Amino acid sequence: MPEDVKMNDSEPQPAAPAPAAAAPALSTVHHLKEIASVIEAGSLSKEVRRISRAVRLTVALRRRLGARDVSAFLDFALPASSEAYARLTALLPKEDDTEMEVDAAAPATQISIKHGLPEIEIYCYMLVLIFLIDQKKYDEAKACAAASIARLRSLNRRTVDVLASRLYFYYSYVYELTNSLAEIRGNLLALHRMATLHRDELGQETLLNLLLRNYLHYNLYDQAEKLRSKAPRFEAHSNQQFCRYLFYLGKIRTIQLEYTDAKESLLQAARKAPTTARGFRIQCNKWAIIVRLLLGEIPERTVFMQKGMKKALTPYFELTNAVRVGDLELFRAVADKFASTFSADRTRNLIVRLRHNVIRTGLRNISISYSRISLADIAKKLRLDSENPVADAESIVAKAIRDGAIDATIDHANGWMVSKETGDVYSTNEPQIAFNSRIAFCLNMHNEAVKAMRFPPNSHKEKESAEKRRERLQQEEELAKHMAEEDDDDF
Repeated sequence: MPEDVKMNDSEPQPAAPAPAAAAPALSTVHHLKEIASVIEAGSLSKEVRRISRAVRLTVALRRRLGARDVSAFLDFALPASSEAYARLTALLPKEDDTEMEVDAAAPATQISIKHGLPEIEIYCYMLVLIFLIDQKKYDEAKACAAASIARLRSLNRRTVDVLASRLYFYYSYVYELTNSLAEIRGNLLALHRMATLHRDELGQETLLNLLLRNYLHYNLYDQAEKLRSKAPRFEAHSNQQFCRYLFYLGKIRTIQLEYTDAKESLLQAARKAPTTARGFRIQCNKWAIIVRLLLGEIPERTVFMQKGMKKALTPYFELTNAVRVGDLELFRAVADKFASTFSADRTRNLIVRLRHNVIRTGLRNISISYSRISLADIAKKLRLDSENPVADAESIVAKAIRDGAIDATIDHANGWMVSKETGDVYSTNEPQIAFNSRIAFCLNMHNEAVKAMRFPPNSHKEKESAEKRRERLQQEEELAKHMAEEDDDDF
């Protein structure tokens, strides 16, 4: 066996390659300048997707914005003699303790843009408005929002529509934060009419949702339904706006006692919402749980055990348990225990409606357990606390028999309820109805997935060059990277 060869430590060893120097991080101002160049390219080429990309990039920078960064960008993007520059710089704080980020190394190419583009001006309004809202300077934010809306009224460009829809959202948001939504309802209606005349479809969807939210904030459900029914058909150009629309539609349908349609809208909104929009999905699930209980259904336990929702849905879990058992006393205890939570969620009035469902569930359990039982015992088991519980029990049983909730008869002479023998459920049409609903759900989801697919215009006619392919892949990568931040901000 050959001997092991010892390596002489004194021999010079080849030098290890030095680690590559990390690329210096670019400042926030430089990123804003790059976003402005993207907007300029989108404006000159009339490509709306570039403007959408600029909005996504801005969301990623939102937490890093400082007063000096915004001020420096305004100096770069707007002419010093313009009215917008004077108005926006006056709204920014004069002093800022945070230091503006400085590039460690100057970029290889200096960025310059063409002044006078409406898209750049509207973007500056949006950037300042976002910054003022984050700094909780609501009076200045209101002034900025009003000025931006006044400027938008004089524009009719498709490349401005994406930025305009974001401005509409923040315009309503700042008034909601100051609890003064009623002040802008007339302006929102005028803007919606303008967007309809300009064929601004994204603006129409955004403003319709803002108006519905405005009406529902003050419990004006009839006005909200009238507006929704007369507004142009919702085409769902934005997934976030479509989710909101379904949620508001579900709330309106619930108040109008149209529980089946409400359940479909609320569950669809919860499914379509991104996983990062946890607060929105929690609200959808709360309302969907109440609607399912009103329909006589019991939600599955997995609904309450979803990641990040268990604590928020605990009151509704206990409420569901009380309805499932059919215990009226337990139902009252849960309703009183979590009264503040239900009031904050605006579901207290709906929970009052559940009392009848609790009684009916308890009655159904009694009819299954007993072939014959007296009306006095039914009143005692249901814990009816009225002056004449036997008469109330008789009317409740009669109504349940008429509605088909239980299969029984009343012996008025002896004061009994006689339950009929339970038949084979598979001899009825219930399995067929259940399968039909599942098939319809799958077909509907397939159709919506096909409708949601988007392609660049004329992509089937022109051949993609290598440069365009690189640009497309880069945009897809950025979209995937910033999707979480965008969704979290939207909801």
